[in-house]
Amino acid sequence: MLLLRKRVRSHLLFAAPSPSTSPVLSLHRLLSAAAPAVSPNPSFVVEEYLVGTCGLTRAKALKASTKLSHLKSPAKPDTVIAFLAGLGLSGDDVAAVVARDPLFLCAKVERTLSPVVAGLTGLGLSNAETARLVSLAPGSFRNRSVVSKIEYYLKLFGSIENLLRPLKYGSGFLDSDLQRVVKPKVSILAECGLGACDIAKLFILAPRILSASTKRVLGMVACAKRIGVPRGSGMFKQALHAVSYFSEDKIAAKLDYLKRTPRWSDTEVGIAVSKAPILLARSNDVLQRMSDFLFSEVGLDPAYIVHRPAVLTYSLDGRLRPCYYVVKFLKESGLLNHDRDYYSMVMVSEKVFLEKFICPHKQAAPHLAEDYAAACTGQVPSTFRFT
Repeated sequence: MLLLRKRVRSHLLFAAPSPSTSPVLSLHRLLSAAAPAVSPNPSFVVEEYLVGTCGLTRAKALKASTKLSHLKSPAKPDTVIAFLAGLGLSGDDVAAVVARDPLFLCAKVERTLSPVVAGLTGLGLSNAETARLVSLAPGSFRNRSVVSKIEYYLKLFGSIENLLRPLKYGSGFLDSDLQRVVKPKVSILAECGLGACDIAKLFILAPRILSASTKRVLGMVACAKRIGVPRGSGMFKQALHAVSYFSEDKIAAKLDYLKRTPRWSDTEVGIAVSKAPILLARSNDVLQRMSDFLFSEVGLDPAYIVHRPAVLTYSLDGRLRPCYYVVKFLKESGLLNHDRDYYSMVMVSEKVFLEKFICPHKQAAPHLAEDYAAACTGQVPSTFRFT
């Protein structure tokens, strides 16, 4: 058994297959090189195995070992590690998989894992893509039904890359029942006027919606309507994304805060939120700082922002303040002979802003580009300290 573990470990660290090698074939080669399984080993200690063979830290091994107390020998986990090596996972990747899902070491290779790999290969996934899927969702990978789910999600999301993106934040939706949980929500969103592309983008941005209850999704639709974004609206997808983060009580509290901080009326709050639903996700502290800057320093009227609420979605220190400083400097230096609308100034991309307000003044203000870059990092150059 010691020889088996050394061989598996050696293959894992130094002999990962090339991208063109079949993971299933590689697995069989690894297993054929290993010794036959043996009877339970009375000296086998799970925690030591997790540290010595799987590469977990002592703390993570101790935590993981509580789920593997039934293991009496390294035979099955050695086979699983050989499987992971066959997929091309590195030692660090294997440690991450085991730490995330210790029971993966108990999966049946021939009955479950190998058929799943074969099924995913049949769907067009490469070895590397399958390995990434295992790393992000090892628990889901232990169920053969994951193949049919991946097939459905590939069509829904449009590509494996789009599917992998939300998996980075959790794999709960892969465990959801397609017929009872997922497809009804897709139908609801389609009935609300969202096309396939918009539904996919919404799920990528807010995968929590996939695993939410149908009642919760219907509540999101109703909430979007209450804040002034009815189904069929161009902002409906953004509204669902925003309200998916919060309970109705928290949304009501945020709407109340918007009335007090930018000093908007109920009608004005409705207009602003319907134009930029993502305002609901802005923290109160950020909204307060932005209001102080826009109203007190820039001198804008709250009514001006109502019809241009996207201003409140930009970065205060990374865009709003530096752009304002640059234009004010140019005006006070006599380099701009007419006023510029603040919103039209900050809504352009940084590239366009540089072309319009920085590059034309290289000779008259050679330090301007450097000062602007410093302002974007939160510094205030002396030339931008206006009296």
